[in-house]
Amino acid sequence: MSLDRLHEIITDEPSTWEEAWKEEVTPWDRKKPQIALKNVLESFTEFPKVGKALVPGCGKGYDAFLIAEKLGLEVTGLEVSATAAEQSKVLAENYPENVRAKVAVTLEDFFQYSPSDPFDLVYDYTFFVAIPPTRRPEWGTQMQKLVKPGGFLITLMFPLVEAHDTGPPFWIEYEHYTKALGRESWKKVLDEIPEVEDESHRGKYRLAVWQKL
Repeated sequence: MSLDRLHEIITDEPSTWEEAWKEEVTPWDRKKPQIALKNVLESFTEFPKVGKALVPGCGKGYDAFLIAEKLGLEVTGLEVSATAAEQSKVLAENYPENVRAKVAVTLEDFFQYSPSDPFDLVYDYTFFVAIPPTRRPEWGTQMQKLVKPGGFLITLMFPLVEAHDTGPPFWIEYEHYTKALGRESWKKVLDEIPEVEDESHRGKYRLAVWQKL
């Protein structure tokens, strides 16, 4: 039912995500960080321990706080929903000050976002699948700008299911990411099927880490 209502609410206009948050039609919100992200942050030793990270479409910020906690990076979360951004402030109270102080959720359109400097790490989970497929080339172009040379992009791909025409979440395959990113500017440094907590999600996740050349 929540997906049906989501499809009724969401259009190509980013501001419609605010309505979904207001109505609490947020089936992607697992109310905790992703275990796949936690595991890769703890096991992949090449991630930077100083610098800046970006989480587009961060929601309440579970994964943004996890990145700050595990890597010590200054994390910017991007949101188009003021309700989600406000709820991130409530979530922040669950973390110690040294973590809380490293995370800032800001109201920005990913495609219009133009920071003064690129990031050491960018993390995409349920953002790529939320944008209209026609905008995926723009996503790739923006990632080129947002990740500094030598920096990393983590793509946690979900849900990997049979092809379908409706969304969000829109149909994705691994090749959709590689096509959007292009092969000239990125080196894939990790590709795995991550651990899942929900058995119904088994086989629907894939995690890849890309390094900007």
